[in-house]
Amino acid sequence: MSNIQHIIEERTHLVGNFRVGRLLPFREKRMVGPFAFIDHMGPLQLSDHKNFDVPPHPHIGLSTLTYLFEGSIMHRDSLGTEIEIKPGAVNWMTAGKGIVHSERTPEYLRKSNKSLHGLQIWVALPKELEQTEPSFFHIEASKIPTWSIESVDAKLIAGSLLGHQSEVPVHSPLYLLELKSTSKQTLHIGSELFGESALYILEGSIVSEGTVFESKQILIAEDASRCSFEMNENTTVYIFGGKPFPEERTIYWNFVSSDKNLIEMAKMRWQNQEFDKVPDEIEFVPLPKQQSNYKLKK
Repeated sequence: MSNIQHIIEERTHLVGNFRVGRLLPFREKRMVGPFAFIDHMGPLQLSDHKNFDVPPHPHIGLSTLTYLFEGSIMHRDSLGTEIEIKPGAVNWMTAGKGIVHSERTPEYLRKSNKSLHGLQIWVALPKELEQTEPSFFHIEASKIPTWSIESVDAKLIAGSLLGHQSEVPVHSPLYLLELKSTSKQTLHIGSELFGESALYILEGSIVSEGTVFESKQILIAEDASRCSFEMNENTTVYIFGGKPFPEERTIYWNFVSSDKNLIEMAKMRWQNQEFDKVPDEIEFVPLPKQQSNYKLKK
C-alpha cells in the first residue's frame, strides 16, 4: 500500500504584481503539522526599473519564515526592525496578537537587474500563544546546522531533527530540513520524523515506491515513520512537518487563529489602522473587499 497520502502540485497565484507558486493550504490538506501556508517565490528576474515591493500589511496568530535561494529582501516591521535577508539566512517573525511588516528590494539594488527566489512560510502558533507579544529573530546562513547524510548535504532550517537543533525559536515541535544531492542516494529517515510530514521537491526528482516525482510537488506521507525515498542527482528537497494542534485554525487573508472572533477583531483593527505602524512607511495594503474565511483542518 502506498505511503503517500496526497500529492500537491504547485499552483500559480498572484501576489501584488508577482506570480508565486502556492503549495499550502490545499483543499484536501490545509495544514501539515503546524505549517499552514507555503509560497514558492520565483525564480523572478527583475529589470532595473522593476522591484519587489510588498507594502506594510498585518499578521496575527502565526510565525512567518522567509528563506531565500537567490536575491535579497529588506524587512521592516512595526517593532522597528530593519534588516536585509540574503540567501541561506532565516527571518522568523512571530506575529502573536499583531504585527505589521513590509518587504522590499533593498535601496542599493533598486536600479539594477536582479533576481529573487525563495520560500515564504507561515507556521501557526499554539492556541495559548496566539495572543503573545510580537517578536522578530534573524539568523545568518553560517549559523544554521549543516552536515552530511552519506553524499547528501543536510541543513536544518528550523526545529529539531536527526540529533540537530536550529537556533530559530520555534513555538511547537516541528522541523524544516533541506537536503541536496549531487548523486543518486537512497535515504531512510522515517524513524526520525514525528507528527505529520511532507516532502517538497524544489528541483530535480525523487523516486518513491517505484514512482518518479518531479519538481514543484509536495508529497504528504500517510505514515512519517515509513518515509524512504531515492534522491536523483542534482536534487533539492525540503522535508517539513511536526506535531499537529488539537484545534482547527481559521485563515482570513494574513490572519490565522483558532478563534474567529480574534480574526474579526483584527479585520476591524486593520480597517481602522489601529495596528502599530512600520516606521517611515506611509502606504499599506488595504483589507481585501472579498475574502472568505476557511478552516485549516487538523
